[in-house]
Amino acid sequence: MSPKPKLKDLQKKLAELEVSLEDEAKRSERYLNQLKYAKADLENLQKQNQKRIEDTISRANGRLLMELLPILDELEMAIEASKDGEGKIVEGVDMVKGKLGKVMTSEGVKPIDALGEPFDPRYHEAVLEVDTKDHPDGTVIEEIRKGYTYNSRVLRASMVKVARNRSSDNDKEEDKDE
Repeated sequence: MSPKPKLKDLQKKLAELEVSLEDEAKRSERYLNQLKYAKADLENLQKQNQKRIEDTISRANGRLLMELLPILDELEMAIEASKDGEGKIVEGVDMVKGKLGKVMTSEGVKPIDALGEPFDPRYHEAVLEVDTKDHPDGTVIEEIRKGYTYNSRVLRASMVKVARNRSSDNDKEEDKDE
């Protein structure tokens, strides 16, 4: 065998490899461009979705604020009525409170029932324990600030006073001793 045919074979193989490398480089460039376009499309889609979310929130807030505006108007009228010396300020404010309550209820806000209920840290915030024999231990005896839920989630816990019945504690200790 002569060295020439091997050289020709190697040159042929080298040419094939160069063509193959060129093809792969073109394919790689095409894939890179596709990836760049896909990334840009994804970023645009994310921006569009964020804008839609912000628009939806803005519309919902606007609707809620529109429902609150008449209540604000009525509060202003109640203040003006009190300046004129009419004694119906309490009645006017009570009407405004009722309307605000209806708006809150229609939006899914509900008051938490606390008075007379057993203390529940998920719904109540105890600010004081009161020694008493009139109520069972751990019962809410006074609501200082009303609590609310929004779509079954606590929006604000009720601020309460809780009964501390020493006699029921003594009963429990006596039961342990026996």
